[in-house]
Amino acid sequence: MSMNQSKGGAESGLPLDVSTGASAPPTVYTGGTFDIFHVGHVRLFKQCKKLGRVVVALNTDEFIERYKGEHPIVPFWARKETLLSCKYVDEVITNESGEDSKPTILEVEPDFIVIGSDWKERDYFSQMNFTQEWLNEHGIQLIYVPYTVGISSSQLRKYICD
Repeated sequence: MSMNQSKGGAESGLPLDVSTGASAPPTVYTGGTFDIFHVGHVRLFKQCKKLGRVVVALNTDEFIERYKGEHPIVPFWARKETLLSCKYVDEVITNESGEDSKPTILEVEPDFIVIGSDWKERDYFSQMNFTQEWLNEHGIQLIYVPYTVGISSSQLRKYICD
């Protein structure tokens, strides 16, 4: 939350922008690599935008190499520029903390963390290095949105590189 906002200041329950007196929209956090931008990413961001102001935490090239064991096809600067060109994304920040996303999340101070429903079958809490209790302590709601079946950056990478 910026210095111009006061959580819970508006009767609507939304943060209040002191400079204008208007209610600020909720902040939505999502993160990832977004190596080869595709329609699944657009649909994720579109769902995020329905909830509020969208902040994307973008993984660094170094983290991707360490985590996935291979370098991204598209370098960080180009992935960032691509994300910023999407009309559903308001801000892109660097996920500086790598494996432990909590510092980046706390920097954003989101109301919601939004992820694809494909994570329901995987341990998202371990991946992000937090617990439901941690989310509750910080007033953050985790929301799953429909995953776009049949397309992924990993599938596209395999197709391109094979």
